[in-house]
Amino acid sequence: MPLSDPIFRRIARLADAQGVDAYVVGGYVRDHYLGRPSTDIDVVVVGSGIALAEALGRELHARVSVFKTFGTAMVRAGGTEVEFVGARRESYTRDSRKPQVEAGTLEDDQRRRDFTINALAWSLNEETFGELVDPFDGMYDLERGIIRTPCDPDITFDDDPLRMMRAVRFAAQLGFTIEEETFDAIRRNAARIAIVSRERIITELNKIVLSPVPSMGFELLELTGLLERIFPEMHRLRGIERRGRHAHKDNFVHTLKVVDNVARRSDDLWLRWAAVLHDIAKPLTKAYDPRVGWTFHGHEVLGSKMVPAIFRRLKLPLGEPMKFVQKLVFLHLRPIILSEELVTDSAVRRLLFEAGDDVEALMTLCEADITSGIDAKVRRYLDNFELVRRKMKDLEERDRIRNFQPPITGEIIMRVYGIEPCRAIGEIKETIKNAILDGVIPNDYAAAYALMERLAAERGMTKKEL
Repeated sequence: MPLSDPIFRRIARLADAQGVDAYVVGGYVRDHYLGRPSTDIDVVVVGSGIALAEALGRELHARVSVFKTFGTAMVRAGGTEVEFVGARRESYTRDSRKPQVEAGTLEDDQRRRDFTINALAWSLNEETFGELVDPFDGMYDLERGIIRTPCDPDITFDDDPLRMMRAVRFAAQLGFTIEEETFDAIRRNAARIAIVSRERIITELNKIVLSPVPSMGFELLELTGLLERIFPEMHRLRGIERRGRHAHKDNFVHTLKVVDNVARRSDDLWLRWAAVLHDIAKPLTKAYDPRVGWTFHGHEVLGSKMVPAIFRRLKLPLGEPMKFVQKLVFLHLRPIILSEELVTDSAVRRLLFEAGDDVEALMTLCEADITSGIDAKVRRYLDNFELVRRKMKDLEERDRIRNFQPPITGEIIMRVYGIEPCRAIGEIKETIKNAILDGVIPNDYAAAYALMERLAAERGMTKKEL
């Protein structure tokens, strides 16, 4: 039953007592028909939404948050949130997403909504309890997987350009198709996205990244002209350049395959962002060599340097998530190079040392990066990756390299030899670290201390007398 929660009968009784019509509208209704869980309920009242919310709050002894400026109120009861708003019609000015609001009918309220599938309503009054109100054929679109606006799409998107991002997001999340006139209107109005805050845009973009098949959303963003405006670095990945018999792959298409591959393996937002950005510097590092064709040397290094600026502009967090993505972009070629060569203990130690606790995420990204259409080539890489994984496990158990700190620190060297900070200290520390990573000495204090003594003697350094 769609309205089996007792809270709906309470709202129905209170609405009848106040003499107002009340309806559940939007996502809760849509998600019921899609079989998706939803705990956020939007109730539209033809009258005062705040008065009905306050009555429900008194009855449930629940907190009511009132937002008079917006004419809305929120009631939190248990794990459920019910937002009440008076039915309204809206009008917009060209330079703002904030509407001018006045009281309206239920149909006015449904017409102002972004898409027909979000304009579905159930009556909450006793006499018509549970009846579906669907003036814009939202059920037809829901059953056929269509994203369509309730009224003229040019007006819908001109009024609130964020709805263009939401159209793409719902298509990606639900696997729906954007109806032709709605799609064309997004293309015509794409430039209007400029008035939307980056915070609002990144909320929708993150939902696209987290969708079951992210490539669907990114492809729609590209086809509608939105991607070039909100994320130009990714837009510039698109295209193939040929010279003679040499052509490189379309790095945009490749990136989408990698993101989808990661999405099949992980729900982690930042691992998916690492997939989005792993080749982001290829357009800037592309060069042509007549002997070997197109090259992208150093794209992992430049790409890692681009990550902070991209995160800053998109309003993504600049703390640990950014550092994680930056590290994976920088290291994403390392396991692939290992898998193409003889897997040495030294190379695997260095990978463990640099990747630290993120080594599993790195391996997931690298396995997703194998997108060749030649099955034998993919199988060969994946088999070699498995060899790298086994070698990592063996060395980790034996040498404890992951996240290790060299046993000899700068403070120890300064104390033993009675010296101030200088270049020699850094050289000794680096040599000891490399000796451990290369397996020349074991990862323990005694061996590292003995090497320190030899290196110091070579530099004419003498121990401080105690």
